Amino acid sequence: MLVGERMSRHPITVRQDVGIDEALKIMRDEKVRRLPVVNRRGLLVGIVSEKDLLLASPSPATSLSIHELHYLLSKMKVSEVMTKEVITVTEYTALEEAACIMVDNKISGLPVMRDGKLVGIITETDLFKIFTELLGVRERGVRITMLVPELPGVLAQITGEIAGMEGNIVALGTFLGEDLTNRLITIKVADVDEGKLVATMEAIGMELVDVRSS
Repeated sequence: MLVGERMSRHPITVRQDVGIDEALKIMRDEKVRRLPVVNRRGLLVGIVSEKDLLLASPSPATSLSIHELHYLLSKMKVSEVMTKEVITVTEYTALEEAACIMVDNKISGLPVMRDGKLVGIITETDLFKIFTELLGVRERGVRITMLVPELPGVLAQITGEIAGMEGNIVALGTFLGEDLTNRLITIKVADVDEGKLVATMEAIGMELVDVRSS
């Protein structure tokens, strides 16, 4: 799956000469936590987060009057607090690569570019939605997590047994195990009895970690 398939198109942007109070209002009105910053020609020149704006605002404990606070805020521009070295991706970046970029750089959103133009944004919220899909959170079935040997053919054995029970696999994910010799597998199966599924997995030597129906 690629970024272009799940990005938010036509992202809300803010000009670099906009005041930070106005930028905060845009975020709150539009229910977003970051804004790509563009210049007068619409070219990407930075990105600003809600945290950036809040940290730039005077502390509530300040001795300044409300009028002085408004005056200071009206003078501060987005260009003063935005991140200018923006990390971006393209529509053809793999989603897992975009996720790694966010984790490695401790950021929560990536502008998406095409031929130097901003065409979208992919955020941690988009990735959380994809994660819920991968694990079949909204699907009905039996969710079973197993610690399995890191050996060729194990996954085929598990899915083959489920197919033999006429179960329908609605989600399957593999995760790092306790060490290099094993792996955690979470699988959600519809149209199968929980007790029968558990008994079958135990019969082929799988170590059950968690079982639940939803």
